[in-house]
Amino acid sequence: MASMLKTTLLLGALTGLIMLIGGLMGGLHGVAIAFVLAAGMNFFSYWFSDKMVLKAYHAQPLDAASAPELYGIVTELAQAAKIPTPRLYLIDTDTPNAFATGRNPRHAAVAVTRGIMRVCDREELKGVIGHELSHVINRDILTSSIAATLAGAIMMIATFLRWGAIFGIGGEDSRGGIFELLAMAIIAPIAASMIQLAISRTREYQADASGARLTHHPLYLANALRKLEAANERLPMDAGPATAHLFIVNPLSAAGITRLFSTHPPIEERIRRLERMAAGQATS
Repeated sequence: MASMLKTTLLLGALTGLIMLIGGLMGGLHGVAIAFVLAAGMNFFSYWFSDKMVLKAYHAQPLDAASAPELYGIVTELAQAAKIPTPRLYLIDTDTPNAFATGRNPRHAAVAVTRGIMRVCDREELKGVIGHELSHVINRDILTSSIAATLAGAIMMIATFLRWGAIFGIGGEDSRGGIFELLAMAIIAPIAASMIQLAISRTREYQADASGARLTHHPLYLANALRKLEAANERLPMDAGPATAHLFIVNPLSAAGITRLFSTHPPIEERIRRLERMAAGQATS
């Protein structure tokens, strides 16, 4: 509930940022045009993201014959969650990682790397799959699409503002001066990116918690995260920034101040929260 509230507030902040820019611009049609363009691009992404990302990582289908243990885990947890069994795919890389995609439970897919099948035991794989199915159950693809639409609109508007301020094109109904418009053009995209990333991190915490409840064993996922973090530091994955947020652990480097712009929360904090869940289960 707390994670959903935080996500709602962050989406509201993105919406408020658009309204602030619109008020500053005094009703220029650029706000509406940018929003429609961003919505169109992300609508396409929402409907076809599963095919695009699976193709980008050359993922190959898995079935009960080629991966009986993993397929059994996915089927078991899908039945426990009362959702259709997602399609299962393999990414041929030794870096251990996994992600879920698809616009809803009926069109979901889970992709795992060859590395995660080597590194994690059955219990840890169960923790990972529980996390990924939780993204599907929680409609996180839809949430991220909405956030991307709002952030994309802000970035388009900011580009318009930047060029307009440089060339003195603000429109007669603009309520902001050149320097005010230019400042907003610089600050707004940074703020939008940080809010969008905060939404991504919040959804990761929520998927950890709901995935742990699905498996009834929070430490399954906690132990898997320890292994995955260490292995990804030793053997980084060749992943694109646009799809990094999908993976269960960040395939891109995020240290120091760059953690502010990370799509994932710190692994240590994720593990601490799971350990607290496990302790709570043990004492209840």
